[in-house]
Amino acid sequence: MTHRIIPATLRDLSYIAANLRPEDKTEIECQLDNWSPALLALTALQGFAYVAELDGNPEAGFGAAEQRSGLWIAWSWGTRRMRRCVPGITQFFHAVLGPQVAARGAFRVEARALAENQLALRWLARLGATQRCRLPEYGKNGETFILFDWTRESWNHVPFSKTTRLEAAAADTDHCRQGRAGARSSAQG
Repeated sequence: MTHRIIPATLRDLSYIAANLRPEDKTEIECQLDNWSPALLALTALQGFAYVAELDGNPEAGFGAAEQRSGLWIAWSWGTRRMRRCVPGITQFFHAVLGPQVAARGAFRVEARALAENQLALRWLARLGATQRCRLPEYGKNGETFILFDWTRESWNHVPFSKTTRLEAAAADTDHCRQGRAGARSSAQG
């Protein structure tokens, strides 16, 4: 099974959003009013956005977006095959996305997960996020969420010179030098 991580496109994120696994759909529905796959995909293109593919098919979207100076929100969602992408996304998060966000001056990155989504809670902990608090009544129907974060101290072990090199590698993740908005390549990396 071939997997790769590429810069996100509206097409890929729309496909993923239209085919969400039940846990992600539940989590999104209780946070957003009147959402649609296209609107979710468009919103996800803010900041850094990536797609994990399996055998050329987009299966998971993830990234981070700046909410205000220094404060970022990390996100991820996917299809039923997302689980197969988690190891690659985890590696990419540590090697590329985390350093990219740190290099942009983030002092705090937050992520929220539905309290009943045990898979997401375990994954956030594995990514090195610190569980900060419960957010009772955070969901629009009274659902409880858990707030996680990474602070500057969490990633201060990444030297800036290494971060710059990783950003250059991330800009060419599809090895076609097309950047995030570039056309899809038919070549598998």
